[in-house]
Order: sequence, then C-alpha cells, then structure tokens
Amino acid sequence: MLTNDSRRGDFPSLEGRTYLNTAAEGIPPLVVQNALQHYFADKQLGMDGRVPHFRQLELARELVARFYGLTADEIAICSCSSEAYNLAALAMRLSEGDEVVINDLDFPAGVTPWLQSGSPATVRTWRSRDGALRTEDLLPLLSPRTRLVTTSLVSFYNGFVLPLPEVRHVVRRHSPALLSVDVTQALGRIPLDLQDVDLIVSSTHKWILATHGGGLVGVPQKRAEEWTVPAGGWLHLQDAFGPKRFDEAVSRPGAAGFAVGMPNFPAVYAIRAALDYLHSIGVANIDRVARPLTEHCLQELRKLPIELLTPQNGPVAGILAFRHPQAERIHQKLLEQKIHVMAHAGRLRVAVHGYNTEQDIETFLRALKDLLASV
Repeated sequence: MLTNDSRRGDFPSLEGRTYLNTAAEGIPPLVVQNALQHYFADKQLGMDGRVPHFRQLELARELVARFYGLTADEIAICSCSSEAYNLAALAMRLSEGDEVVINDLDFPAGVTPWLQSGSPATVRTWRSRDGALRTEDLLPLLSPRTRLVTTSLVSFYNGFVLPLPEVRHVVRRHSPALLSVDVTQALGRIPLDLQDVDLIVSSTHKWILATHGGGLVGVPQKRAEEWTVPAGGWLHLQDAFGPKRFDEAVSRPGAAGFAVGMPNFPAVYAIRAALDYLHSIGVANIDRVARPLTEHCLQELRKLPIELLTPQNGPVAGILAFRHPQAERIHQKLLEQKIHVMAHAGRLRVAVHGYNTEQDIETFLRALKDLLASV
C-alpha cells in the first residue's frame, strides 16, 4: 500500500487511473477478495460453516477493539452506521424535555434519527463557522437536559477534524450528556484516541477498505446499561429460545445489543481481512505517508480560484473540499481523464489514502488548474 510494488500487487484496479475518492468508496486490497472467497467456501459447508463464520466474527471484533481502544466484548458489528444510530435512538428512550445536540457538518446517519417526528427530544444544532466547529459555540447549547452530543471525528463534508479532547472536556463539564463519535472518515486513515467516548460508530466501505454491509459499534463497559437496545431480534437477547420466550424479551446491555440478528458474514470476513491488512501496515505509517500529500494538495488548492470549504487552519485527515460554479463540468472532465473525485451540489471533494502517491496529487492538480483556466 505504501510502496509502488505493494500498490500494484494489492490494488491492481488502481493501475492507469488517479483515485481520490476513498471518502465515498474505498478500494479493497486483494486480501478482501480472498476473504470473500473463503466465506463462500465455508458457506458451502452448510450448518457446519457456522463454526468458521462465528470465528471470523470473533476475530473481526478483536481487531475493531484494537483500533477503538476497547475490548472485544465492547464491540458489535451491525449492518451499517444508519442501523447503529437508529438502535442507539431506541436505547436512549428519549422523553419530552430531553435535548440532543447535532451539527451541520455531520453525515445524515448520525443526525436524522433525532429529527424524525417520532423522536420527542428537542434537537439543537451546533453550527460551523468558516468550515469548523468551535467549542465556544457548543457551550451555549449544553444544559442539564442534554442527553446526547453526537458528531463525526472527521467531517464527510469538508474534512474538518474535531478537537475531540476539547469537545469531550466541554461536554463533561457542562452537561450529563453521552458523547457519540462517528469515525467513518477517520478509521484506517489517522490514528485514533477515543478515550472516554460513550458510543463509537463506523461504516466499513470507505477508509478501512472492506465492503458494504457493516457497522462497527463500540460501547465501553461502563456505559453498557445506558446503551441497552430494546429491539426485536434474537442474537442480542439474553435468552431468545428459553421457556419465557413468548412472555418477555430482555436485551443484553451494551454493544451486544446492537447485533440484533444473524450477522452479515460476508461483510464480517471482509472486515476482518481489511482491518488485519491495515494493522499489518500500521495506521500511523499510512498517515505519515498520506498526510504530506494531503497538506501539499491543500496548499496548492489555496492558490486557485475556488471557494475552499476545508478549514485553512488546523489538522487535516484525508478529506479536502471546495466549491466552484462549474463543479459538475469539472468533475465530468476529470473523469474523462480517469481522475476520480466526488462531486455533489457544486462541491468537489478529494480524499487521500495510503495507496495514493505524489503522482496522483500532481496529476489531479495539473488537470484541475487546466480546467479552471478553461471554464
């Protein structure tokens, strides 16, 4: 991933194109393809295949725990981050007068469960300034009635990196709220310090280079009772097939409650292989190589006639974003040159991972400068 040889060997589909769109879809290494083939071979065993299936689940949870700084018992794998947040909303059992703080740089998955008409809580929006969330703007939103502050560590919208220790301090000092952090745009790309976070959520098809169909949930044991999910199902219940199964349904507390049914085993195999691959390389090594590329790209974007959406001060992860009136046209022209970025509603987004190279950045910048001169 970090050398030309490993890039060609592990990511052959990158040959001949400049792929800067990992924030939308990561490119899995070939070990993930092998893992999916392994799943199929195990599935052909029928019921006997469940033994290796659940073994892969155990290994995947151990790897997620290592990245999150938790134990395997504090990890669950559901179907996606949206499912995780909807189950979290059930677990909170919100009432009239409760308050939830969201923000305007966040992805819909972590925001919309609290905005549904069936949610009784009052939603307060932490609004960004100059592309950044500032803790002085969070402080007035907190009160004794605040039950949850939910946010992403890295914004999908513009790459803003949350000052998590500072936010955590403010939340703990000024409210009784639980703190939920989505690490979808950070996991596998930058080192994580998630100490004293109450709920951790991530998707699996972006920076960790696995497949769709997974939601990685972390709940510290000390918060297990507060995240007990009152959902139907069977795998998460304390006694799904016991003599009282038609009289009551009692959920296991904590992370276990987020795994409500049969695991998506193909995704589990892929997650285990992808995280094992990233762990063998080291996220710190990925960041060491990819961060200078991201910073160089940001420096060059500052010189261009665009509206930069990524904050110009502060740390960067893997995402840069900007706006231009001809964004859709620019995007189409880039695709014609096999340069892949994200375009949406006038916004262009660039994502730099460990399989990207200096040549990728220069190819993109050169093409962008030419296009800006012509539109």
